[in-house]
Amino acid sequence: MILAFAVMISASVSAQDTGLPPNPEPGKCYVRCVSPDEWGTEEVQVLKRPGYTQLEVVPAEYKTVEERILIKPATKKYVYVPAEFKTVTEQVQVEDAYNEVTVKAAAFAPGTKEVETQAAYSSYEYQRAMSNCQSEDPRDCMVLCYVEHPAQTATVAIETLTADASYTAARKGGNTITITKQELVSAARVEEVEIPAEYRTITKQVLVKDETVREVKVDPVYVTETRRVLKKAGGISVWEEIDCELTSLNVLPVFYELGSARLTSDSRRIIDEKLLALMQAKPLIKIEINSHTDSRGSASSNLSLSQSRAQAVVDYLAGKGISRSRLVAKGYGETRLVNGCKDGVTCSEADHQKNRRTEFRVISE
Repeated sequence: MILAFAVMISASVSAQDTGLPPNPEPGKCYVRCVSPDEWGTEEVQVLKRPGYTQLEVVPAEYKTVEERILIKPATKKYVYVPAEFKTVTEQVQVEDAYNEVTVKAAAFAPGTKEVETQAAYSSYEYQRAMSNCQSEDPRDCMVLCYVEHPAQTATVAIETLTADASYTAARKGGNTITITKQELVSAARVEEVEIPAEYRTITKQVLVKDETVREVKVDPVYVTETRRVLKKAGGISVWEEIDCELTSLNVLPVFYELGSARLTSDSRRIIDEKLLALMQAKPLIKIEINSHTDSRGSASSNLSLSQSRAQAVVDYLAGKGISRSRLVAKGYGETRLVNGCKDGVTCSEADHQKNRRTEFRVISE
């Protein structure tokens, strides 16, 4: 309930009798609030643990002694000593030498020689017929002479041997290579090595006195606890003076991310200035947050989005320490348009923006 007084209330009726604000002032507005419980604290001693008898173990007592223990008997081992070699180099014949023979041909001198091509001989020969021979036998008309023929010769080119053929022999070839090889210095052998026994000196703990038990008294333990005590019950209706303008719906100029209920940094600053400061100054008042959308989109999604946006303001204030019982979030979607920009109507962006709004007002319990 919100009351605004324009005239004085009759003195014959007391505020206590009517449940109205006491001593109201004309032109002032008041909201009815419920006073909170008042709590205090007190300290109480709480027995955390009673006294009891504790049994303590008295440890056993030992003495330290040393003992030499054979951990490995003496034995022998055989060590193989490999053969030893030394590296030497050696020239090895890889190709035998041979005698390379050089032949010198026979030498000749040019010359000539008269060679008899036909021996001298004599024979009877008929000569020319005699003139005026009357015989019919031609032989009668010819002269038979015994003719001597001298021998015939021809000059033949010849070569005269001036030097007979000869040869000389020279040693050729005979290649060698240098190889590296291992020569045995000492043959492999096996040596016998004596391995001595191994001992270990250990430290032993020898029991001198066995473990026992003794009683120890333990005192009780108390702790001091702080207890929250109700000093004055709340729930009493009280009247809180409030600026009259705050009792009507006021536009809260906050903005959200597109299609989201996430508050921008500027919006959080505005909430701090307009709502958080008011609720801290008036710790009993209650505020209603209303959020509205334009008509674009489905009605159900707009209703859900507007409720989420109103709740985002409530959640932000609750995060700043304002009790959620003092906050009411209501989303109306597109049900409370401030102009004619409903479904099917073409409107400017500025007209749609007027419908996208968040409002707040102070309400009574």
